[in-house]
Amino acid sequence: MGVGEEGHGLSTAGGVRRRGCSISKDDFLPEESFRSWGNYVNALSNTPARLLDRVVTRSDEQDELDAKERSVNQMKRSLNWWDLMWFGLGALVGAGIFVLTGLEARTDAGPAVVLSYVISGISAMLAVFCYTEFAVEIPVAGGSFAYLRVELGDFVAFIAAGNILLEYVIGSAAMARSWTSYFATLCDHQPDDFRIVVNSLAEGYNRLDPIAIGVCLVVSIIACKSTKASSRINYIASVVHVLILLFIIIAGLIHADTKNFTPFMPFGPRGVFKASAVLFFAYTGFDAVSTMAEETKNPARDIPIGLVGSVLLTTVLYCALAAVLCLMQSYKNIDVNAPFSVAFEAVGLGWGKYVVAAGALKGMTSVLLVNCVGQARYVTHISRTHMMPPWFSYVNAKSGTPVNATIFMMTSSALLALFTSLDILSNLLSISTLFIFILVALALLVRRYYVSNVTTSENRNKFLVLLGLIVASSIGTAIIWSVTNDWKGYCVTLPIWFLATGGITVLVPKARSPKVWGVPLVPWIPSASIAMNFFLLASMDKDSFIRFAIWTGLILVYYVFLGLHASYDTAKEIQKNAEWGKVEGGNASSPTNCGFDGGDRKNEPVSSSK
Repeated sequence: MGVGEEGHGLSTAGGVRRRGCSISKDDFLPEESFRSWGNYVNALSNTPARLLDRVVTRSDEQDELDAKERSVNQMKRSLNWWDLMWFGLGALVGAGIFVLTGLEARTDAGPAVVLSYVISGISAMLAVFCYTEFAVEIPVAGGSFAYLRVELGDFVAFIAAGNILLEYVIGSAAMARSWTSYFATLCDHQPDDFRIVVNSLAEGYNRLDPIAIGVCLVVSIIACKSTKASSRINYIASVVHVLILLFIIIAGLIHADTKNFTPFMPFGPRGVFKASAVLFFAYTGFDAVSTMAEETKNPARDIPIGLVGSVLLTTVLYCALAAVLCLMQSYKNIDVNAPFSVAFEAVGLGWGKYVVAAGALKGMTSVLLVNCVGQARYVTHISRTHMMPPWFSYVNAKSGTPVNATIFMMTSSALLALFTSLDILSNLLSISTLFIFILVALALLVRRYYVSNVTTSENRNKFLVLLGLIVASSIGTAIIWSVTNDWKGYCVTLPIWFLATGGITVLVPKARSPKVWGVPLVPWIPSASIAMNFFLLASMDKDSFIRFAIWTGLILVYYVFLGLHASYDTAKEIQKNAEWGKVEGGNASSPTNCGFDGGDRKNEPVSSSK
């Protein structure tokens, strides 16, 4: 399987078919179940058994690493910790800081919005730690999808990945629409001056945004060219952005009035925590950096430094900007739509709105670029397993980038951005990020404390009970927070969480230790991440949960009718090839175990990929 081969097609076993750049049915449905209608009907009749197999089957780390061979060519290892840190800044420091800060300071936290950013930063850091261990140990493009396949199985991984991909598409579309709005501000125009109104279309979908299409097109071209080129452009843009932010901070401090910091916490501690739940979304995006592990020169060193460094620096910038805003104006007078622009005008620096617009414009461009890079790598690794058509896994030999996946994802975002207004997109805010952060933290606990054929049945059962108590107490704490002001319930849920986490430490021996770099204070850090993310979920709006349920239902339909049978056939053919390799004296690794069986089952489902 040569690196330089130019075919797109893949066999069900992951072999390359040399067909130049042609596109055929085998690029999308090459598996045995789709060879004929009879085969497909037979596959559908076996859906329950196949679904059970995919639910309980866990992948192997080596399987995920070997999956890279199914992309025809390899991605280029060209990134270091410096690149990753600036990618992280590009993903995190977007336009949200210029809007969310004013909104939460005015309505929920007052000047204590600074503390809200600290709290949400701590929550983000807990999730970052969980990601780094996986990214170091399993340095592939699949990010959380690959991590969840290894520890929680195919089915959970697919549901999680399907939701985060929708969030990427919606987020990129919303960012592209916002790009037009801030560009209009720089040009002293209204956003609709740059849009085409089509009265025959429904309201909310009748203001076509060609600029958003153009931005998505340019970003996708940059992302397809090379990851290193994307890194350099992002680095230069992020440096400019940080300089703009520093200018805003310094100019704001010159016109600061400490009297505006009184009262510091007008809405009390509850307001601070409520604001932190909203502001957490200013930290989302770092998961895209973990998808670049496959292109990192030294994952063991570069990924922890890049991820942790970017989140720390982002937290410092967020806190400084929030403090400056509240020092320039009383929280009662902060404008919720354009807080920094209005604050600059209030102190006699009306030109500051152009600086804010330029900073926001740059921030959105970086977020779009990093989102484009990250979402394409998610799709690439998913398609390597054939849960999505293998055509998307193709990596271009010259650029070393997944061009098919990149173009497909950004085209989806561009079409959504063309028709859909920003307020409709904002109502589709997803709970996917928090959902996946919870799953990754759970997967880390499973990774450390459960290994089939190593963990005894007794220790497995103790671990499952204690893990269930951690989840239940975290959900209980979140529900109490969302429905009542009575603190008595916390006297039950918090001790249960503490004792369950401590119980894992004392009663369940670790089944695995990290090979290179590991999260410190396990199980406390992943357990705290689970609790914090459930707590933040309790502040989500109803529409987000409805969206989550509807979209999850849709991807389940796709999975049952297509993805399940494609990935099942692929896994079985890989198993057959592996067994044949053993007979022939090859070095193929053995199939991995299924879920929590305590090592007692003899006839285990096969690994989901090889």
